[in-house]
Order: sequence, then structure tokens, then C-alpha cells
Amino acid sequence: MRIAAPLALAVAAGLAACAPTTTADAPSVAAPSFVPSIYQARVDTGPRGEPVDIPAVNPAYLNERNQRQRVPYNGPEGANTLVVDPYARFLYHVHGNGEATRYGIAVGQAGRNFAGTGSIQRKAEWPSWTPTANMVRQNPELYGPFAGGVAGGVDNPLGSRALYLYQGGRDTMYRIHGTMDPSSIGRATSAGCIRLFNQDIMDLYAEVPRGATVKVRTEAESRRLEGPLTETPSGYLVPAGEPAMTLAEVPGPSPTVVAAASPVESAVPPRRR
Repeated sequence: MRIAAPLALAVAAGLAACAPTTTADAPSVAAPSFVPSIYQARVDTGPRGEPVDIPAVNPAYLNERNQRQRVPYNGPEGANTLVVDPYARFLYHVHGNGEATRYGIAVGQAGRNFAGTGSIQRKAEWPSWTPTANMVRQNPELYGPFAGGVAGGVDNPLGSRALYLYQGGRDTMYRIHGTMDPSSIGRATSAGCIRLFNQDIMDLYAEVPRGATVKVRTEAESRRLEGPLTETPSGYLVPAGEPAMTLAEVPGPSPTVVAAASPVESAVPPRRR
């Protein structure tokens, strides 16, 4: 049985590092009823010079922890460092004056398989995606059709931009990138690296030069700096002990305190025209 190309791509990408998997959307926690200006629709130039429409982010996905914002920063890192916390699901762009810009992120299993310090040695706009030779060898029926790579675009799992983390001159295979699935931001996913809303990664990309330092926190560092967190039934995190009224919009059993995120799968929505 052959799978239609777009569906096959979604399935194949969902099993790969730095790509989403598929399931249903989850409701947000305390989301606004409007779209902030930084998350409005915008037009970008695509990989072949064509105009690309970036849809506005659905306000249902813009809970307080997911929205880009300037915050006090108590970590030891210096200015212009990117700090990834895969356990709190935050990315910080440190400004060096006791402040940082904080971004909500989605974290796949690959995003929790690396900790330490590296640097951004490659940047790409509308990056392509190619399954590894090992992926093609292990599952030729699924990955074979994409062995030559998937061109960048709104249907590519890496989204609008990608930052590539290197350590000691070698590619770590750790990526900070956009997404074809805005509903996944703020949640854990079963596959992928570190994903941001396309609007967020586009603006971060413009601010971060090649050579910028990236620090990826360990679980212990996350708990020390962010404190214990609670995962709601819909897969979002809130500080442990936060009043129950914050969770009132999300039906389900009482949340439990988690140290590391339990993976949920994310949705791959149809392309909006």
C-alpha cells in the first residue's frame, strides 16, 4: 500500500530527529483571546525567492509561558549566549544586564539527549531536510522516497529557519529550528530537537550570529534555576503549586509534578492557503 506523498512526508519526518510526529491538538493554558503583534501573519522570501505566507499563531497556543518576553535572568551565562532548558521548555537569549528574552519551545527526545556547551556554526533560512543513510537503510520503504532530501518550505518539518549546534568542530545533530506544527510549542514530543514558533525563530535567527555560544542545561541545572514544574493533562508545564484556577480551562485528572517531561506527540496541521 502506497501512502500519498504529503502524508508520507509527515509520517517519515515524524520518526526522524528534529521533526514532529502526529496526534490531535491540545488546548492551551490561560491563552489570550487575540494575537500579539509579534505573532501576526507575515510574508517571507522562500528558498527559491518566492513569497511565503507565514500564518499568524493561533492564540490558543499562546499561553504565558509560550510567549516571547523579556524576563529577569539569574543564570551565570554572559551576553549573547543562547541557553536551552529542555526540561522547563524554555530558550533564553541572554542580554548580559540581568535580563534575557525568553522563548517557549517544543522539545523532542533528541532535544534531551545532549547537554553542555557548543556554538552555532551554521545558519539556514528555509532549511532542507534529508533522512540519514542509516534511516534509509533501516526503513527503505518509508525513507527511501525522501533520500534525496526535502526542499525547504512551509511543509518542511524544520520550519522557516534553523540554527545548527557544533561542538569541537563537529556537528552535534542538535538543531534549534521552526515548525510546521505551532500546536506543539510548550509541550514535549516524541521526536525532534528544539522547536520555536516560526515567528520566534525568524527573529532569533536575525539576532544570533554564527559563532554564538549555546548552553544546554542538564535536568539538575533546570530544577535548580527554574524550580519544580507541574505538567497539565494537556502537556503544558506550570510551576508546581500554582493555584488550581490556572488549570481550570484544561479538563482531566489532577496534574503530577515531573522532573523530566513525559513525551506527547504533536499535530501536523494541514497547510494553510
